[in-house]
Amino acid sequence: MHAETLGPLRRPASRWLSLALVLPLSLTLLLHPVLLLDSRGQYSHGVLMLMLWGIAAGYVHGVGFDPQARAWRLVFHPLLAWSLMALAYAALLTP
Repeated sequence: MHAETLGPLRRPASRWLSLALVLPLSLTLLLHPVLLLDSRGQYSHGVLMLMLWGIAAGYVHGVGFDPQARAWRLVFHPLLAWSLMALAYAALLTP
């Protein structure tokens, strides 16, 4: 199927964007999780859960998987993934 006939969120450029956003986050969590500690030296489990949800949704969208069920489409929607990944980047960049 040609990219012109796909919706803007199903085009290869948006899928590459998802992968470009998710790879540094997942590598950070894997290789240097200390960056996620707060000022008290603890993890914020709520932020971590949302971050992992964004990473999972980013991978689902980035590799080209399109869920058929409405519930899964909402859970793994790319706009939700990008929003959660933005939250993750904000959490990583704030001291």
